[in-house]
Amino acid sequence: MKISAGLLLFRKTNHHLEFFLVHPGGPFFAKKDAGWWTIPKGELLKNEEPLIAAIREFEEETGFKPSGDFVGLNSIVQKGGKKVLCWAIEFDLDASKIISNTFEIEWPPRSGIKKNFPEIDNAGWFEYDEAVKLINEKQISFLDEAVVKFCAN
Repeated sequence: MKISAGLLLFRKTNHHLEFFLVHPGGPFFAKKDAGWWTIPKGELLKNEEPLIAAIREFEEETGFKPSGDFVGLNSIVQKGGKKVLCWAIEFDLDASKIISNTFEIEWPPRSGIKKNFPEIDNAGWFEYDEAVKLINEKQISFLDEAVVKFCAN
């Protein structure tokens, strides 16, 4: 089973939580929106500690390196069978300033032309009601758990 690790950033504004989500880049996701956003995450390197992987992946995908208290959330298994480990952390950043690493694929398919695309092409802060519409449905449980653990009363 493949394992990914990621971070769910949240911030408190006006007694509400806002969640930081990212949209995957590349041609496969260009016209996909609701249900395709995600926490920044990626696969673990060989012998890599999961939290270290989550922080590394976050930095690669956004250009930011969060610090503070990381709180483990319950893992999920996505539709494709990949297990996702997640840590929540209260950390604020300017979503308009993300700088993502890139990946190269042949595009259009079977054209022989290689093109580079950003791993993440958009990011934003969303209150719960909007976040649950945008995020991968299997990752909604991360939002739900964060609300229970961190919601300001």
